[in-house]
Amino acid sequence: MNWIWSNADYIWDKTLVHLALSVPPVVLAFVISLPIGWLANRYRVSRGILTVAGLFYAIPSLPLFVVLPAIVGTSLRSPVNIVIGLTLYGVALMVRSVADALGAVEADVRQSATAVGYSSWQRFWRVEFPLAGPVMLAGLRVVVVSTVSLATVGGVLGVNGLGLLFIDGFQRDIPSEILAGIVITIVMALVLDGLLVLLGRALMPWSRPGRPPRASSRRSPARSSATGASSSRTPRREAVGS
Repeated sequence: MNWIWSNADYIWDKTLVHLALSVPPVVLAFVISLPIGWLANRYRVSRGILTVAGLFYAIPSLPLFVVLPAIVGTSLRSPVNIVIGLTLYGVALMVRSVADALGAVEADVRQSATAVGYSSWQRFWRVEFPLAGPVMLAGLRVVVVSTVSLATVGGVLGVNGLGLLFIDGFQRDIPSEILAGIVITIVMALVLDGLLVLLGRALMPWSRPGRPPRASSRRSPARSSATGASSSRTPRREAVGS
């Protein structure tokens, strides 16, 4: 523990760099996956995108980070390689989540939106996207945790971040440094996941667990009178039975 307190600035610097490597790929993956997932859900011809995305996620991260500089034209230790690689992995996960979320919106709802005069653009942003939001958020939470974890692989290549705590700790035999890297990585993933949950509850209040359905709280007068009539019939039946 003494090593952690005496190197707090060093650990804090690695934490901020790791955060800077992890957040942009999550945002980019969501923005890129949205139109691709929409295409995969809208047109059957483009369903092969989901298969390609699933196969892409099977590529090991370290070989991908080594090959990317030759394709992008950057140096091996450039943070850009990590951001691009993590974005590709995020897209591989998020495309299927977006397609499944949009596919879960019932056809009757879409037809109703079209019937009231919504264009395709308005129907997507005002009806389909909000209804698919909770499922998309679940997929985005998986992307966040996966991205924070995969960003540590950059330490093997010498990219600054929490991964360097693992590498340096093993090389110099400092268990406290390794433990600090593990704990901070887990805490960062949990904090970002928690922030996503809070953001989802703020933007999508209808997705809060335990919220009573609106139909039960707003009972129609006709139904109430029917229920009252049925309850008033019960004593009469008991009286007849007696």
